[in-house]
Amino acid sequence: MKKLNVIIVYSNDESKILMCHRKKEPYKGLYNLVGGKIEENETNIEAAYRELNEETGISKDDISLVHLMDFNYNINDVELQVYAGKLNKEVEVVDEVNKLYWFNADENFFDSARFAGEGNIGHMVEQVKMYKDRIF
Repeated sequence: MKKLNVIIVYSNDESKILMCHRKKEPYKGLYNLVGGKIEENETNIEAAYRELNEETGISKDDISLVHLMDFNYNINDVELQVYAGKLNKEVEVVDEVNKLYWFNADENFFDSARFAGEGNIGHMVEQVKMYKDRIF
């Protein structure tokens, strides 16, 4: 099974969520969470921190990630791991491939005309809201 991750990054005051604007398929032209592939020689959490750092410049010292949930897409043989965390200070993010943007945390992330994942991002954000005290 191919393993991928996405990371919900909140600003240090929890008012914003970091998104990237996709340059290629899937979801070309839509906003998505940052993340990527999990390599065979690394743990899942190591992969989340590595991908976060590669795509944004955010280091393990800047944020503490919590494994929130997984989505298994059996038809495509893909496991998507979802992590969430809040920055412990203000950081300047650095674009890798996709341009990065901060969105207000109260944005409608269920809007599939703007956001990737057919509403899954909205669901993930709602889960963070429900369990905020355990995640942050």
